[in-house]
Amino acid sequence: MTGTSGGNAPSSSRTTAGSTEARQAEELEVEARLAEAHEAAARRPRAAWAPLPRRAGIKPASPLLSIRTPIPQAWRWLLTVLSLAVPFLAWVVLVMSGAVPSTFLPSPDAVLSAGLEMLRSGDLLDDLGASAARVLYGFGLAVLVSVPLGIVMGTFGAGQFAFEPVIGLLRYLPASAFIPLLIIWLGLGEPSKIAILFLGTVFFNILMTADVVRGVPRSLIDVSYTLGARRGEVLRKIVVPHSLPGIIDAIRVNAAAAWNFVVVAELINSTEGLGYRILRSQRFIQTDRIFAVLVVIGVAGLVIDVALRLLRTRVGKWTA
Repeated sequence: MTGTSGGNAPSSSRTTAGSTEARQAEELEVEARLAEAHEAAARRPRAAWAPLPRRAGIKPASPLLSIRTPIPQAWRWLLTVLSLAVPFLAWVVLVMSGAVPSTFLPSPDAVLSAGLEMLRSGDLLDDLGASAARVLYGFGLAVLVSVPLGIVMGTFGAGQFAFEPVIGLLRYLPASAFIPLLIIWLGLGEPSKIAILFLGTVFFNILMTADVVRGVPRSLIDVSYTLGARRGEVLRKIVVPHSLPGIIDAIRVNAAAAWNFVVVAELINSTEGLGYRILRSQRFIQTDRIFAVLVVIGVAGLVIDVALRLLRTRVGKWTA
């Protein structure tokens, strides 16, 4: 038995070696055929590549159409004038063509005459003063509440999760829906009108202020801590100064909303105010007076907006 098994071992080794040599020969043959196929493909003529399209040279873009590029001062003034002149000319054309009856769209002359008449009688100044005082009290109180609360929400994670859910819910409730409740709670006097202005602006100003504060770069805060600043110093010297221009921008946006809500507020048993004057003129179909009051509201809002913009530029020169 031992002799038989010893005699088979060399035979098995020769068989294995022969099969390995056969596989190697097959692989070499396959590689040779692939090489021949590649050489044949290389000798075949290729289709000529289409020439690339020639592009015109890059033309310098006009400053008016360039992204985030300052435009010349002359163009600024021209575009500003056009932004006001084009709507005014459209108004004049509609009136002169008779496309819209004067009952619905009075002429600029009629609006100017109505405004001067109310100015001479003193009604316009009294109404403007009453509405401006309500905006000052209502929106001023909203700013006093919203700015500190927004800074807390934007600075501290605990403040965000403690206040943002309920404020995010309340901001979707229309302020005008609270009118019946405010009449019951505060009566028909000035407190209910100021409360409408407060409710209509405070929640939006809180969230916008918080978003601005969250935009303070973390690197500034880390560097302040590295240099030995304490938490109060970081809040007072880094977070608030860096956020102040954006906070003023948020106040600018919501100041326009305050002027919208003052008209709604003055529908509650008012005897003076621009909203009251609009409602009174509507009863007598005095559209020229309505347009005159709307122009006054627009001018008053524009004056506030320009003042806040100048304040932002002054306190935030480093952001320009």
